[in-house]
Amino acid sequence: MSQDRREENQRTTHFGFQTVDEDAKAGMVHEVFTNVASKYDIMNDVMSMGIHRIWKDAMMDWLAPRPSQHLLDVAGGTGDVAFRFLERAGDTAQATVCDMTASMLEAGRQRAEAAQKSEHLEWVVGDAMALPFADNSFDVYTISFGIRNVTRIPDALSEAYRVLRPGGRLMVLEFSQLPNDAMQKAYDLYSFNVIPVMGKVIANDRESYQYLVESIRKFPDQERFAQMIREAGFEQVKYRNLTMGIAALHSGWKL
Repeated sequence: MSQDRREENQRTTHFGFQTVDEDAKAGMVHEVFTNVASKYDIMNDVMSMGIHRIWKDAMMDWLAPRPSQHLLDVAGGTGDVAFRFLERAGDTAQATVCDMTASMLEAGRQRAEAAQKSEHLEWVVGDAMALPFADNSFDVYTISFGIRNVTRIPDALSEAYRVLRPGGRLMVLEFSQLPNDAMQKAYDLYSFNVIPVMGKVIANDRESYQYLVESIRKFPDQERFAQMIREAGFEQVKYRNLTMGIAALHSGWKL
């Protein structure tokens, strides 16, 4: 076996605080979201202390959806962002929801909003690192609380750039890092001591929630993630902290 082949086979990444083979992570993440699919919206309430709906509205405020735009919402199985987008963009807009977990997409399809918007919605099983769409297909790419679970974040950002049309916009909503050490410590105490326990109570699944908390701490901070977006080719990259940095919105344009 060549040295290159050995190195390729030995590539590792993180799954929460664990170090795992890159090839294994996708399956492990898939299992987590299969486990939590039926309780996903409740999970977001627990992890954000109920504020994720306000954050998604803030995302739409900055995005400012327009008529006739076509949205690709990646890792968007329950449809929260797609429904908001269509409500604001109007009846000429379209949204494609792409998620690697079929049970997440099914949870989205079962929501009342899905029936109301069915003519404007498409649900597709797909991997953020290898999207099943042609180049220059979408006007807007969003991903909310999903990019930190991707095995190779630069690959996902490159795919976002590829499928966006020139003039298209990327927007990422993700848990992030508080700029104040004392505040970060207080939030960590809440995250590690409360959220897994709530996962056990709500979904009888402490382990999945433990992973989700750990994945937040492993995600790059705001400045580093903004640089990763620039390195993927996006321009005019900016970010806004939400709730003092518990989450952040990142925006970039394919120009």
